[in-house]
Amino acid sequence: MKVNVEIDCTPEEARRFLGLPDVSEANAVYVEAITKAMKGVGSIDQLQEYAKQLAPMSQMGLKLFQQFLESGASMSGMGSRKKGSD
Repeated sequence: MKVNVEIDCTPEEARRFLGLPDVSEANAVYVEAITKAMKGVGSIDQLQEYAKQLAPMSQMGLKLFQQFLESGASMSGMGSRKKGSD
């Protein structure tokens, strides 16, 4: 049996429904810091060096996000589903 559910909501409504925190202020601070840092970049070499400095942070952020999704899936019981059981 296959069931399709279509939900029409805004990203803000989805965030609240899922109980996710509002990180818009933190995102604004992060974007402002990146924008300020990028204004000082005058060449491709400087841009490449700056990107290298951000790489470890982005990998760590990706791992944290992955852990967040995995913990949410295990709490909801989705993590224990096996492929092919649909």
